[in-house]
Amino acid sequence: MDQLKKTISRIDGRGYKAYKEIQGEYDFPGFRLFFDYVQGDPFASPSRIRVRVPQSQVGYPEAWFKEPHRRVALEDWIARVWAENTRRYSFSGYSGTGKSGLIAVDSPGQEILPRTAVVVTKSFVEVRLTIGLPARGRQVLGQKAEEMLCRFIPELVEGGIPLQKLDPEAVEERMRLVDNQQAIRQHIEKNNWVAFIADGAVLPRVSGISDRPLRESVVPFYAPDSMAITLEVPHGRPIRGMVVESGITLIVGGGYHGKSTLLQALERGVYDHVAGDGREYVITTANALKVRAEDGRRVEKVNISPFINNLPFHKDTLRFSTEDASGSTSQATNIIEGLEGKATSLLIDEDTSATNFMIRDGRMQRLVAKGKEPITPFIDKVRQLYEEWEVSSVLVLGGSGDYFEVADRVIMMDEYRPVDVTEDAKRIAEHHMNERIEEGGTSFGELSSRVPLTQGLDPSKGRREKVDAKGLSTILFGTTTVDLSGLEQLVDSSQTRALAELLRNLRKEADGRKLMEIIDVLYDQIDLHGLDILSSFKGHPGDLALPRKLELVGAINRLRTLRVK
Repeated sequence: MDQLKKTISRIDGRGYKAYKEIQGEYDFPGFRLFFDYVQGDPFASPSRIRVRVPQSQVGYPEAWFKEPHRRVALEDWIARVWAENTRRYSFSGYSGTGKSGLIAVDSPGQEILPRTAVVVTKSFVEVRLTIGLPARGRQVLGQKAEEMLCRFIPELVEGGIPLQKLDPEAVEERMRLVDNQQAIRQHIEKNNWVAFIADGAVLPRVSGISDRPLRESVVPFYAPDSMAITLEVPHGRPIRGMVVESGITLIVGGGYHGKSTLLQALERGVYDHVAGDGREYVITTANALKVRAEDGRRVEKVNISPFINNLPFHKDTLRFSTEDASGSTSQATNIIEGLEGKATSLLIDEDTSATNFMIRDGRMQRLVAKGKEPITPFIDKVRQLYEEWEVSSVLVLGGSGDYFEVADRVIMMDEYRPVDVTEDAKRIAEHHMNERIEEGGTSFGELSSRVPLTQGLDPSKGRREKVDAKGLSTILFGTTTVDLSGLEQLVDSSQTRALAELLRNLRKEADGRKLMEIIDVLYDQIDLHGLDILSSFKGHPGDLALPRKLELVGAINRLRTLRVK
């Protein structure tokens, strides 16, 4: 630490690039400080540092990090503590040039995700930060730099790593929560369910741009008796709630009664949530995929023949490609790509679906003969999809009762309260005969695997690789932009950054392998070595969060440079 102070004093007032002289490692009382990357300009990407404290000094119980789900929960907890604490120090007491004075840790949202911001091992606890080294113009501000590095950082370490500063009882409560969440996921996997929603869950959010729970005029979720089940969990009393079994489930009801709110909770239930979110015990099978229409997206040689055939001008639907997909072809594509990515459940809302993909009623069938209509609607494939490929579907519907005949269960949302109306729906289906004719044959059809070609995975821009994430829904990949707005289960911009790095790593694994073989290889490497192996950035990758394989499948398929055989 004394050596760092001397270096800062020596470079005080010099040009900003003099900060490069502090790169390296420094021993402070109780921790080690690493300068992994030092910015060369106050307006450039911030510097990246790490603080590391030996486990022998912090004394975390091994039970907190022995199991993977507990270690992720602990790292997430520490990241939240640091994110809150750094806000009090960032830009503290002065305004410099550019990013001068910034101190930040990658800040989690409502979900508990595997992240690189904090690393807990048997040997040490490490926190990764970004900082803006202080400058006036483009000159080193030595006094402020010393205050930031030799006073603020030690205070942050003292306030955010020692056992007592983390509130051990609160951490234990977090551990009990994630143990229970893990147990419910095991129940879901063992019984091949789609989801579980606990009684008392708060599903509505503050707004379309805030994922925080609504606090006023909230109607808690309570399972109808006919669909209720009580699950044993490791901590506390058994939890009662509604189980969504495998098969075909409809969510119906009037407008503004909570249909889409329930589906959105199921979408996010693929992730664990923090206490107080309201969806702590809304748990969905990990491979559930939200599917929507996505006008204008590119499609590269996807076998959409289960849904679309006999296109004009003999256009091939066994290897369908387009630069500008329609609503129906994009939704068919999204489903087939999801099946290639091993999705086990589909979540579909009619509000974001192509109408002609979802249904073709009897009157339209009489007017437009099947020979003139290339689209086989989802209603004629949803049962085959489940029976032949064991893929369940949960559909929000407000305008078509034709699905009553193919549904296993029907839930009506009535002022945000679920009501089991399966028997009523089946009775209506019996007494009001459907005049439509089933289309699309007696089987779902074949699913095809694809092999990405390396020339379509080149991130070069000129002589350099260019891969970067811009917010939640955009990746810059070489000379093209990847639009991820159709991936509605992508929840954190740190996941998008990880997706960008995964795309960058694709080419070296794409040696004649099928798409899912490539993805499995990448995730096996992450399992062995952690998310750190993805980063190409100078210094630590402290701002990545793990996306699901399904989101990587979606990102790859939205690459406009993608070429497959």
